[in-house]
Amino acid sequence: MRTKSLKKNKINVVTLGCSKNVYDSEVLMGQLRANNKEVAHEEEGNVVVINTCGFIANAKEESVNTILEYVQKKESGDVDKVFVTGCLSERYKPDLQKEIPNVDEYFGTSDLPNLLKALGADYKHELIGERLTTTPKNYAYLKIAEGCDRPCSFCAIPLMRGKHRSTPIEDLVSEAEKLAANGVKELILIAQDLTYYGLDLYKKRNLAELLQALAKVEGIEWIRLHYAFPTGFPMDVLEVMRNEPKICNYIDIPLQHIADSILKSMRRGTTQAKTTKLLNDFRAAVPEMAIRTTLIVGYPGETEADFETLKNWVQEMRFERLGCFTYSHEENTHAYNLEDDVPEEVKQERANIIMEIQSQISWELNQEKIGQTFRCIIDRKEGNHFVGRTEFDSPDVDNEVLIDASKHYVKIGDFVNIKITDASDYDLFGEPV
Repeated sequence: MRTKSLKKNKINVVTLGCSKNVYDSEVLMGQLRANNKEVAHEEEGNVVVINTCGFIANAKEESVNTILEYVQKKESGDVDKVFVTGCLSERYKPDLQKEIPNVDEYFGTSDLPNLLKALGADYKHELIGERLTTTPKNYAYLKIAEGCDRPCSFCAIPLMRGKHRSTPIEDLVSEAEKLAANGVKELILIAQDLTYYGLDLYKKRNLAELLQALAKVEGIEWIRLHYAFPTGFPMDVLEVMRNEPKICNYIDIPLQHIADSILKSMRRGTTQAKTTKLLNDFRAAVPEMAIRTTLIVGYPGETEADFETLKNWVQEMRFERLGCFTYSHEENTHAYNLEDDVPEEVKQERANIIMEIQSQISWELNQEKIGQTFRCIIDRKEGNHFVGRTEFDSPDVDNEVLIDASKHYVKIGDFVNIKITDASDYDLFGEPV
């Protein structure tokens, strides 16, 4: 018997996974708000929509645990309905329906109209660019494409997100204008693969043209590039980055590995020599650029020699930003046919070694910043510090600039010139000048 029910029809959207999911949740919330629905992000509500991630084992586990947690709340009468959407339910819908039948309905990644219908709302086509942003007011993600055409052996994203589909430039400009009108100053461009942008619509890689169009939007002061694929990178983007002050001297380019045999098995379409040349070309064209990358260790067949190659290369390249993940054996991917032969503890040990090397590099690069002044955007106040970022740092993943709030006042959402007075491996400390 139901013992209690929340009085109001309030829809609580819970987001798991990457920035692309954040974006999708914001679009869903914008549609619900336009239908006069009361909607909240990760607060209390009697109807819950869980936007799941299905990328690797840890993410899948978090998604399943979150679904189970809300199903339990439904069973105890704390919520009325639970809906599940996103990558996990796109990929495993039949399994989930069987294992967790008490969810009201499961939806995939391109099921927004049906999900809205289930929530008693209509999909409004005219709402292009209307979103209820969940990030701090000064920055927002701008998803420029959906899906991916790359054949990477380890990756399940094409299974969940489908083929690459670019969003037209005029739609993205319109969306950027609406965001700017709401006080957004920084756009973080995201896609499974920025490098491919425009090939389907314009028959050429068109990221540079998109950047030029977005740079004209009044009120937008920083534009940041996330998730560029190395193979076929459109080099005219570097020219725009060099000449257009609004484009941050920053790029996130996931490289995954560097040993030729592993790159070949990963089906990355490149080699160590080509990748090294590309990065050297980046630095020659835009000497100020901060390069962020991510790597995978413990891929099937990765030998000690392969790992040694990767380790030496990380030391040699001195990336400004780097993340490292252990390989996750994902069914229905090309690599699933290979034997997952690197023991879990070896994977973890290798990841720790890479991150130790990076921590030292990051510390050394940060020490060089002491005494310099950077234009920073202030994201939030946390404890006794205001927290900001330079143009070389993306939210949640990179360095932060900490300003002592007991001595200095800065306004959240503003750009402020900060002189760096001290630095640790991943934090900078400074004061306004």
